[in-house]
Amino acid sequence: MKYLALNPLIFKQNRQRFQKEMLASSVAIFVSNDEMPSNGDATYPFKQNSDLYWLTGIVQEDSMLILFPDHPDHKYREVLVLTRPNELKEKWDGKRLRAEEGKAISGIDTVIWLDVHDSLLQTWIHLAKYIYLDSNENDRKSSVVQTRTYRFIEESKKRYPLHQYLRSAPILKALRSVKTPEEVEVIQKAIDITHNTFNRVMQFMRPGVFEFDVEAEIQHSFLSQRATGPAYGSILASGGNACILHYVANNQECRNGDMILMDFGAEYGGYCADLSRTIPVNGRFTKRQKEVYNACLHLHRFAKSLLKPGTIINEYHQQVGDEADIIFQKIGLISKSDVKNATRENPAYWKYMYHGISHHLGIDVHDLGTRTEPLRAGMVLTVEPGIYIEEEKLGIRIENNVWLTKNGNRDLMKNIPITVEDIEAAMKH
Repeated sequence: MKYLALNPLIFKQNRQRFQKEMLASSVAIFVSNDEMPSNGDATYPFKQNSDLYWLTGIVQEDSMLILFPDHPDHKYREVLVLTRPNELKEKWDGKRLRAEEGKAISGIDTVIWLDVHDSLLQTWIHLAKYIYLDSNENDRKSSVVQTRTYRFIEESKKRYPLHQYLRSAPILKALRSVKTPEEVEVIQKAIDITHNTFNRVMQFMRPGVFEFDVEAEIQHSFLSQRATGPAYGSILASGGNACILHYVANNQECRNGDMILMDFGAEYGGYCADLSRTIPVNGRFTKRQKEVYNACLHLHRFAKSLLKPGTIINEYHQQVGDEADIIFQKIGLISKSDVKNATRENPAYWKYMYHGISHHLGIDVHDLGTRTEPLRAGMVLTVEPGIYIEEEKLGIRIENNVWLTKNGNRDLMKNIPITVEDIEAAMKH
């Protein structure tokens, strides 16, 4: 790992929170992600199962976690399973975790090797009445590839057909969405790295550079600050490209007079930042660009003012949309008749702002969290309204990350330049 070791208290607390929700006489099992093949004999960079990482901090293939709070032997109530180091394999693929290293990262005292875990696990399962198994129940999931998690579910049910199986996912959805202060410290570190990177990009930006040049600056800045890398594919969309929400080609020249929409964030210690800013390529906003930018900034601030415990995301999106109808009339995008003739299913503002305003953020960029139940203190969400005017080849999105507090929220990106004046001042060469 590139990042400095995290406080193992993060993972101890997360396990304690999960175990409090388990039924008596139950065991919970979490397995790592697969190493995914790409082409030939190559594999994609390994990405750990987010649930397993949240509970252990371990980023290594062929790892497992077994939780059995009622085990009669205290040392088997939390067990970390690692692959046994192999000298020959390490000559090719690099060092694997030793038991003491696994203990230090996770805070788990009992570490066993994968090649001897099976008989022990069988004994523990025979003592249990219920088995919690993990599954990917992120609402945005779209892949049909069967992962190791789902293969493990099938294998377990064949081997132990008379046990009662329970889903870990509903518990994790509730717990992972509410961040501990220690988790937010790590998110803030990812945000600080992203902040430094944005400052660097504003100094670098000028007409004639290509979108991929900007991407290279971002990547360099992230890695030089110990980030794992980008939390997601960076979007560097100049001119009309900014009207494509998930534009990732990043291959066009940034031209004088255009704006560039930048959506990027660092991953640090397994946690993600998610920033969007839109800046003028030449460092100066035109009158029209400033007008549209300030309209988007108004919506950003309006949306942020609504986010607090008790807010329901779907209702919140409607409130922001209603405000967008008003603002878009002021800047000449829609008319009163457009609003009057619109419906809830097809609102007038949707022509120029065709996405939601917020999503949960954490270990995953689109993290686990509810959209239909009231928000709770401790949740971290993005605030990211956008205005996309294809006929003007102008797209603007402004995004910060906020942590919900007891009475409102705390903007974790409050120090990152956001106004027209601050951006222009920072871009002076």
